[in-house]
Amino acid sequence: MLVPRERWMRVLAAWMLVAIAAAFYKPLIGVWGALNGVLALLFLIDAILLYSAKKPQIIRSTGYRFAQGEQGQIQLKISHQSKWIRTIEVYDGIPDTATTESLPWKGEVPCNMNATVKYPIVLSQRGLAQFTDIHLRYCSILGFFSRKCRISAHDEVKVYPNYAPVLRLSLLAMQHRQDQMGLVRKNRQGSSRDFHQLRDYRQGDSLSQVDWKASSRKNMLISRDFQEQMNQHVVFLLDCGRRMRAMDENVPHFDHCLNALLFVAYVALRQGDHVAVQSFGGIDRWLAPVKGLHSVNTVLDHLYDAEATGDPSDFKEAAERIMMRVKRRALVVVMTNLRSEDDKEILPALRILQSKHLVLVTSIQEGVIRDALDHPVENFSAVLKHMAAHQMMEERRQTISRLQAEGIGSIDVTAKNLAVAVANRYLDIKGSGRL
Repeated sequence: MLVPRERWMRVLAAWMLVAIAAAFYKPLIGVWGALNGVLALLFLIDAILLYSAKKPQIIRSTGYRFAQGEQGQIQLKISHQSKWIRTIEVYDGIPDTATTESLPWKGEVPCNMNATVKYPIVLSQRGLAQFTDIHLRYCSILGFFSRKCRISAHDEVKVYPNYAPVLRLSLLAMQHRQDQMGLVRKNRQGSSRDFHQLRDYRQGDSLSQVDWKASSRKNMLISRDFQEQMNQHVVFLLDCGRRMRAMDENVPHFDHCLNALLFVAYVALRQGDHVAVQSFGGIDRWLAPVKGLHSVNTVLDHLYDAEATGDPSDFKEAAERIMMRVKRRALVVVMTNLRSEDDKEILPALRILQSKHLVLVTSIQEGVIRDALDHPVENFSAVLKHMAAHQMMEERRQTISRLQAEGIGSIDVTAKNLAVAVANRYLDIKGSGRL
């Protein structure tokens, strides 16, 4: 598509001024006629050269991965085979959920040369982001016209949950437990111990730690060193149903649970345990147990595009899937948002899991209910709102109590405290030897 540029408009304005002057001053008519022929020839040559020239080529490089809400970078490599310098304007086909302040890009590309354009971009939604065709506009040699074209370039990039802030803040909050997170080995009493190595006796070691046979051979006291058991299994049962679409701090409960899951999975993998994930409530995904700190990327690849759906959550069906797929005793962490009406549905499912596994139910306290309780009561409407919030919190407390009466572990905390609370409970369970 050929589009006149500003230079063409200026020349046309000058031509019209000459035409007006020639209307009042007859000797200029000949000049005006010659000018018509020159301009027509220049316009024609400029347009023909623009159409005959090969259009520039652009190659997009997207990189490997992006984090939600974090700035990434896209690279465009522009090349053309013209004999003249080209002024080129580029607008990339970025996703609808992306933002950037560096487009459109405009610059000059030397003849038979390449230009590399790098622009920052922020992708605000997890999942697959689609980059579409690149829109291009380049100028003619004399600058009278520009030509628009579209370069076919379809790319997909994976946008991962930005759990790095959660990981960093949670690790800081758990500094007092770093000895239980693989940084320092610690002697533990109870059935959760695995033999690690023999070492010299230290003051404070219990007599049960002394290896008397080794001590007699060495003629000095030798103690056994123990570490927490490894190769245990942690299975996350992630609710993707409609209840998880509730918002807290402008973030869905599902995303809060997802960040907490990734953090606890990081801790468990660092401890040498296996991690598995079963999604339910509109999404049926199974990640078989993985092990090793490098497997954090496997968990990320499995969950990066998961979203809360509008479907109901079938706890019983999810429990039956776990019983079928997980044969070894495991810690099953159910990540959901409890409701007072859940007793008849969730309790039978948890009893099924509890017959073989150790079960921990985690739930996020809803921010709107907490705000209603904390808001000053100034009128009758506020009184009704406060009483309704109080009743909902009391029903929630009773639900938690019934779970505990069944011997089922439970956590009911705010969104910002969820990751640390679940990680601490996991470490407590490992330290107690219950798993």
